Amino acid sequence: MDDTIKHVASPLARQTLLDSDLTRPVAGGRPIPLLPWVQVIKIGGRSIMDRGHEAILPIVDELRSLLPEHRMLILTGAGVRARHLYSVGLDLGLPVGSLQPLAASEAGQNGHILGCLLAPEGVSYIEHPTIASQLAIHLSASRAVVGSAFPPYHHHEFPNSRIPLHRADTGAFLLADALGAAGLTIVEDVDGVYTDDPNGPEAKKAQLLRETSFADLAKLKGTLPFDPALLEVMANARHIERVQVVNGLAPGRLTAALRGQHVGSIIRTGARPA
Repeated sequence: MDDTIKHVASPLARQTLLDSDLTRPVAGGRPIPLLPWVQVIKIGGRSIMDRGHEAILPIVDELRSLLPEHRMLILTGAGVRARHLYSVGLDLGLPVGSLQPLAASEAGQNGHILGCLLAPEGVSYIEHPTIASQLAIHLSASRAVVGSAFPPYHHHEFPNSRIPLHRADTGAFLLADALGAAGLTIVEDVDGVYTDDPNGPEAKKAQLLRETSFADLAKLKGTLPFDPALLEVMANARHIERVQVVNGLAPGRLTAALRGQHVGSIIRTGARPA
C-alpha cells in the first residue's frame, strides 16, 4: 500500500505571508479587472444629500440621462446624522468598531433615497453582500445600481482613532479598485481640491489644484474634501490610476467627467499603467 504523504505544490507553501519580498514574485502580478466597464460614482452625504431636493433632484436627473451611456455603481456617503451618531457614541464610550456600522447605516439610508428616486429606470439599492457577490448580474439587468460607500469593516475597523478612519471616500475607492472599474468620480459641493478650505476663514488664499497626486496631497496641510485615509489606499492602487473630484452642484460636471473631460481636480494614484 502507498502510504506516502500527499503534498499540494505551491510557491507559497514554505513562505511567510508577512514578508513582501518573498510573496512579491507570486503576488506581484496585476490582478484581472472584474468589471472594467463600470463607472463608480460616489455622491457626498453632507455635501450633496444633506442639501435636500435642491441638490439631489438635479443629480438624479443627470444620473438618469447618463444611463444610456454608462453602466454605473452609485455609492452614497454619510452626512450630518453620522456626526450626531459619532457624538452620542463617543459620549457613551463606544469603541470605534461600533461607531463604524452606525455611520455606515446612515450612508445606506442616503443610498435608499437615491435608489427610490431612480426606481422608475430600473435602478435599485443593494446591500454590501450583494455588491460583493452579485453585482455583475445586477448590472446586466439594469444600467446602474446604488449602494453604500462605507466599507463594511464594522468591528474590524482600525482602532488607532476614535473616529472611523475608513469612511465613504475610502470605501468607494477600495471597491472601484477591487473591481478594476473604468473610473471613480467623487461628487462634492466644491470645484475640486484646494490648497485651503474654500469655505473656511482662509478662503481668499485657496487655490484650485487642477491636477495633483496622492503623494503631493499627503504633504498638504489644508482641508481636503475627502477622507485623509483615501490617500493611503491610493498609494497601493492596482487599477484606478486617477480619481476626479467634481462639483455636483454645477450642472453637467458629472456628465463631462464620465465622458473623460477635465472639469474638476484629477488626483493621480500609485497604480501603474497596464
